Amino acid sequence: MGITMRDPCEKSGENDEQEKEAAAAAGRLAGVPEAEESSDVDSDSDLEIEGTHGLGKLVKDTLYLRSCLAHSVVPASCFLRQGSTPEMNLRHRGLGPQGARALASSLTFNPYVKRLDLRDNGLCGAGAKALAHALSKNSSICDVDLSENQLGMVGAQAVCAALKANPAMQKVQLAGNGLEEQAAKYLAELLLAHTGLKSLDLSYNQLSDQAGEMLGPALAENTGLTELNISWNHLRGPGAIAFARGLEANIFLRILDISYNGFGDPGASAVGEALRTNNVLEELNMRCPGIPCKVKAAWVFSSLSRIIQCLPWNCWISLISR
Repeated sequence: MGITMRDPCEKSGENDEQEKEAAAAAGRLAGVPEAEESSDVDSDSDLEIEGTHGLGKLVKDTLYLRSCLAHSVVPASCFLRQGSTPEMNLRHRGLGPQGARALASSLTFNPYVKRLDLRDNGLCGAGAKALAHALSKNSSICDVDLSENQLGMVGAQAVCAALKANPAMQKVQLAGNGLEEQAAKYLAELLLAHTGLKSLDLSYNQLSDQAGEMLGPALAENTGLTELNISWNHLRGPGAIAFARGLEANIFLRILDISYNGFGDPGASAVGEALRTNNVLEELNMRCPGIPCKVKAAWVFSSLSRIIQCLPWNCWISLISR
């Protein structure tokens, strides 16, 4: 007797029809609260407002339950509890791609959630593609955490495209998603196109030299980002130098974490040169990689001597060996 195992990140062919049915249901149900609100447009009593809000929650819950049924997944009770609150915390729930598809239909028309936390749910590229439509259409969500979801290049492409279409998004966390140089292309496009994005976390990925060569020029042209975490990647050599040159030209970034990237002396020198021009950076975190203690002290002193003399008056540096 043979058993066929399916990759949890693999999207089955029947999902297209399921998503169409769920989207159609979303469109039908989404109009209910709006119709109720328009009928009472002349009344502003607390009772009527509460009633409209209650109806909206009922519609949202009904939509989510129907979507779960269509995608053959067990509804997440925490979504039903939090769906009408400003912050929705669904981390570590094991949603998977199918759970993401069920969730997406409800999020598209949800006017309550401002912060969405989906960290560590095994969404994979397929789940990210399903959520992308909701993230592109929902103007209420301005802070999203998709860290530790195995997004890969496919997921990064879908998410970045969605975020470019949503100017309301201000904070995005994509840490620990196995993003490599193929994904860097889409991340660079996001930096170039989205001027409203203020904070981006790309830590604990696999962005290497080629990624640095793509992200550096994009950082130079970015006109909105104030905080960037790209620690625990593989930026070194030419990639580290290209990234540092992007820092030199950027006039908006205030906080930068480039720890544990193996910048070495060439990278440290490039950062030092960048800081001769950049006088807006306020916090630079450049912790050292794990190297032998005797060498470590010499490296720290060498890097500091290259950088500290270039620091602007309002910048402090964290160059800590751990």
